[in-house]
Amino acid sequence: MRKWWPLSAVCAGSFLFLLDTTVVTVALPRIGADLTASVGQLQWVPDSYTLVLAVLMLAVGSLADRWGLRRAFLGGLAVFGLASLACGLAPDIGTLIAARGVQAVGGAALAVTGFALLAACYDGRDRGTAISVFFAVNGLGAAVGPLVGGVLTEYFGWAAIFFVNVPLALATAALARRVLRPDSPVRRGRFDLAGAVWFAIGAASLVHGLTLGGSGRWTSPVTAVALVVSVVGFAGFARVERRRAEPLLELGLFRDGGFTTLVACAAASTLTFAALVYVSLWLQTERSLGPVAAGLTLAPLAVTSFLTSTFAGKVLRRFSPRVLLGVGVLLGASGCLLQLGLTVPAGLAVTGIGVGIAGPAMGAAIAAAAPPGRAGMAAGILTTTRQFGQTLGVAVLGIAYQAGGLTPVYVVAAACGGVTGLLALVPRKQTRVPEPA
Repeated sequence: MRKWWPLSAVCAGSFLFLLDTTVVTVALPRIGADLTASVGQLQWVPDSYTLVLAVLMLAVGSLADRWGLRRAFLGGLAVFGLASLACGLAPDIGTLIAARGVQAVGGAALAVTGFALLAACYDGRDRGTAISVFFAVNGLGAAVGPLVGGVLTEYFGWAAIFFVNVPLALATAALARRVLRPDSPVRRGRFDLAGAVWFAIGAASLVHGLTLGGSGRWTSPVTAVALVVSVVGFAGFARVERRRAEPLLELGLFRDGGFTTLVACAAASTLTFAALVYVSLWLQTERSLGPVAAGLTLAPLAVTSFLTSTFAGKVLRRFSPRVLLGVGVLLGASGCLLQLGLTVPAGLAVTGIGVGIAGPAMGAAIAAAAPPGRAGMAAGILTTTRQFGQTLGVAVLGIAYQAGGLTPVYVVAAACGGVTGLLALVPRKQTRVPEPA
């Protein structure tokens, strides 16, 4: 059993940061009532967390290579725990949003180091087992958030969903210090600060503009400026990355149509969790359910996702990861449609199966599509895409929710998942990307 202690520490850290991507969904009505926040402001409680994660994934991954994985993991736990305390003590919505952003800084460090730490700690069959458990726990962490958030919010108040992170982060840090071996930095080159800044400008401005538009301010000059700045930011990022010897993002990877399709699937799959924000709001405002009842209604996704992820890890050896990813995304989209025609729990169960299949297959599919020597960067692209996709998903689905309620939310999520899932199933000849200099 001693050999699995590093896996336990890494999974605990990953569970914490993923839990907090969805744990606030059922607490939003209570937060809004206590802190006198509008729907537009409440969107930023999950958005500030996932946006900072998306913005920092590439940069923190590069920094972790320079600091050492173990040091970055422990630093991430420290920041995450302190920011969680600040979230629970927040006296107003602005402070809560800011503290959530800081919390995501720690979450980004946990996200980018977890998989690499497992690869360093395990070999052969043990590595395969560790990775299967890791992805199963990842799926459980994101999916079980609404249930955990519902119980804590109803019986202890919304601040409890943040306070509970503090002792858990301390316990995980104590375990990690004992069982994770110290490592040395693997990169000593110059950090691409300009690329990180340009990407942050583009990403933050885009989500800000979409969030303002979703709250009915499409004609506002602030919205227009935010969207223009996002275009400028991404253009500047692309220009900088083409000139860097060691860029944060190797743009040449996207010349491969198959790789681009897989990245699109990774983004589309996150709409499932983005939709949970509005399903939870609908259950509590339109169906008058309490936080616990709403969390239990969403529980089928957590259960089926965890069970399927555990099973899918064994199946990956028999089928193409690309095919499993396409099937998983299609099932997630089908679950959204079933929620329109049947009941929310039945549709969520089908969506959970899709999430459970797509999760373990996603990393394998991206790694298989990446050229030799680019697997690490491909993993960084995948992580960033998933977080950024969820952030944009909350903003875009917020527009749909305010326009027509839950029905357009399901339709948009199902359409995106259906199209990208079908594209993933189309066989493609992989394009050769030049080796890095």
